[in-house]
Amino acid sequence: MSEKKLLWMPSPEFIKGSVMFKYVSYLNDVLGYDFEISENALENVKHYDKLWQWSVENIEEFWESIWQYFRVISHSKYSAILTTKEMPGARWFVGAKLNYAEHIFARAKWGEKAIIYIREDGVRRGITWNSLAKQVASLSDWLKEIGIKRGDRVAAYVSSIPEAVIALLATASIGAIWIATGAEMAPRAVIERFNLVEPKILFAVDGYQYNGREFRKADDVSKVIKAVPSIERVVWICNLLHDIPKLEKPVHDWNEIAERHGFKLNFEYMEFNEPLWVLLTSGTTGIPKPITHGHGGIILEALKTNMHQDLKEGDKFLWYTTPSWMMWNYLVNGLLSSAKIVFYDGSPTYRKLTPLWEIAEKEKLAILGVSAPFIHACIKESGLEPKSQFDLSRLKMIGSTAAPLSPQGFEWVYSKVKEDVWLNSLSGGTDLNTAIVGGCPFLPVWSGEIQCRLLGAKVESYNEEGKPIINELGELVIELPMPSMPLYFWGDDQEMSWYKKSYFNMFPGKWRHGDWIMITDRGTVVITGRSDSSIKRRGVRMGTIDFYKVVEELSEVQESLVIEIKGNLILFVALKKNLQLTEELKRKINEKLRKELGAYFIADYIIQVPEIPMTLNYKKVEVPLKRVLMGQPMEKTVKLESLQNPNAFKIAVEVAKPIVEEISKETSSL
Repeated sequence: MSEKKLLWMPSPEFIKGSVMFKYVSYLNDVLGYDFEISENALENVKHYDKLWQWSVENIEEFWESIWQYFRVISHSKYSAILTTKEMPGARWFVGAKLNYAEHIFARAKWGEKAIIYIREDGVRRGITWNSLAKQVASLSDWLKEIGIKRGDRVAAYVSSIPEAVIALLATASIGAIWIATGAEMAPRAVIERFNLVEPKILFAVDGYQYNGREFRKADDVSKVIKAVPSIERVVWICNLLHDIPKLEKPVHDWNEIAERHGFKLNFEYMEFNEPLWVLLTSGTTGIPKPITHGHGGIILEALKTNMHQDLKEGDKFLWYTTPSWMMWNYLVNGLLSSAKIVFYDGSPTYRKLTPLWEIAEKEKLAILGVSAPFIHACIKESGLEPKSQFDLSRLKMIGSTAAPLSPQGFEWVYSKVKEDVWLNSLSGGTDLNTAIVGGCPFLPVWSGEIQCRLLGAKVESYNEEGKPIINELGELVIELPMPSMPLYFWGDDQEMSWYKKSYFNMFPGKWRHGDWIMITDRGTVVITGRSDSSIKRRGVRMGTIDFYKVVEELSEVQESLVIEIKGNLILFVALKKNLQLTEELKRKINEKLRKELGAYFIADYIIQVPEIPMTLNYKKVEVPLKRVLMGQPMEKTVKLESLQNPNAFKIAVEVAKPIVEEISKETSSL
């Protein structure tokens, strides 16, 4: 394969100061292994491969070493590290009793800030570890007082406010089960999700700010509690206003509960594989999957993933997210490493995409996590050059997820943000609530490539025959169990039919993740999009990201989306403001596709749309759009309330429908 551009090499000091370097030293000095890490990052390519191979060939020893190194607290001994390597059904650390919230507070830095909250209008609040503990103790006592017990579900309909973290930790501390949706989600989508798990109590925010506007939630909350009969009461959190509304169920003031005094932290000891929270997938094409994760699996995976991103005590850590997305939970997991977690509650695109860069400067962030679409939008924003506009001297890592990051995105970070910064492109999912491919602090960064497969994650690329391949695109498969794989889907049958159908139908006994992946001969990873949306023409398969990185490089194009219908390639483009799609621009787009992807991959039809439809998690809605255009009913194919911009989806269908009808007539006459 062609040589990729080398963009960054960690310094010897960076390598030796990393959490992972210290972990490998522990493996060698305490457990008797002989792993090597060089001060030269290029030499570490082979050293990391040896470490990764050990971690997946000896998964029980690996995960026990994570348990020991990070001093996991268990109140009983485990009888087995792993019951079976068969999937699904594997169970980890059987017999161990622990609690997620207890592990958070075991790493508290008393007197220091734990959470920093910044609202779009500049309001800033900080919560110390002491205050966090006090409010969690008060809230958990109150939850027990009103009858919430182990196994009950506690729901939240909130924006990225600190109170949501407090409510999560209080819920976990008593053994109840957390479920959250972001305040940006429409009531219909919230109702569908909550009715799947039947929560007893709802924490609700009164409103939030986004893109210069206020969105008040009282009416939406009223609709939710009317349609979710299991909700018995509401805790109202004042974020914008100071009024407590009258609702159809008893309403309690957050401040009155959280500000009570005289309570101590107490923790219900949970089996390693007992539920901690239910995360819900985007639900754009069907019922959202209610993915149930356990206390122990989340603790172990979070500790390992925090190590991979070199999250240290005192680091200020922000990942832009909302509670609708698993990255919110991922950010909260930063507390397990004694980091200071930072929330931005607002639009990242407000004021010409400057808020996150401003926060990076003012808060002296060590880690800033964003989405790949955000970076791609920054490239298009004329005049934006964070390295000259903001002091980013404390920023050691920029994280990117949600979609594949193009080589142009990689190179923009190093040319326009910071030359000496670690760009950690990672991918995982709600399914596992962790990354499975991502960064390593002692490896180089090559343009357009994810650094490695994470330790303990037996990720492979499979061809159509179900065989692992190197340097070729294939299905992303996980061959061995991981601790944070779902315990089950909430409400699934005893045979786990829904769960098995979701991941194990294509390759029995192997987890098929649904992404199109290439693993290179140096261990790096390229993900090109969802495998069910890839384009195959004349026997050659291409991921959708390959189209986007070509088309969106053009200055006229803001965003794009590509689908294939009956052998025809249809390209949707959203252009820069006030631009129109001319025949000349169409020729320019296709000439660039011909030159960079080949003659098979020029567009048969190019269609201008105002916006590209996106999910709430910043993913382009490729497969649902294709299905609707091929004749499936919209109401049965896509949940419009699960999209950021449902009208954009409707417009795309409307403008493309005549073209698809024309294609159908032509193919039927052949």
